[in-house]
Amino acid sequence: MNASPLEIFNFSKESQLENWYVVDDGVMGGLSQGQMYINEDGNAVFFGDVSLKNNGGFSSIRHSFKSMDIDGYTKAQIRVKGDGKRYQFRIKTDENHYHSYIQYFETSGEWETIELELDQLYPSFRGMELDMPNFPAESMEQISFLIANYKEESFRLEIDYLKLTQ
Repeated sequence: MNASPLEIFNFSKESQLENWYVVDDGVMGGLSQGQMYINEDGNAVFFGDVSLKNNGGFSSIRHSFKSMDIDGYTKAQIRVKGDGKRYQFRIKTDENHYHSYIQYFETSGEWETIELELDQLYPSFRGMELDMPNFPAESMEQISFLIANYKEESFRLEIDYLKLTQ
């Protein structure tokens, strides 16, 4: 087993948002608007407005990459500064799968390091938990952050890095 953390993305080391993209509920006719940029501190800022109009209600950012072997890692470690709202962290083992493995996390409004147990990420599709095993933590091809709290709201999530640890 490898004892060192596996850095998935560190925004302060990356000057661009290559392979990151915003996906809003507009794909289903909704009117939510999310955006993402790198700020002067070298962190990603995901911000915008969630609208419930036209059956909307979510905004997300996604990062796709070549399949990564993550066997032996047990936790996702995310350093964020949120706005006191609840977000989802999501992983896909195959970016073409319809479902994601998800876990919610709360933000405090301050910088914090959040650790999520990978085996607690459960399969979900369009807000519904699926009758499948939890995340197998063997490989992954996509990570996402999503806000969908069933209400209209503005949001702002600043992200420093994402690592996997044991």
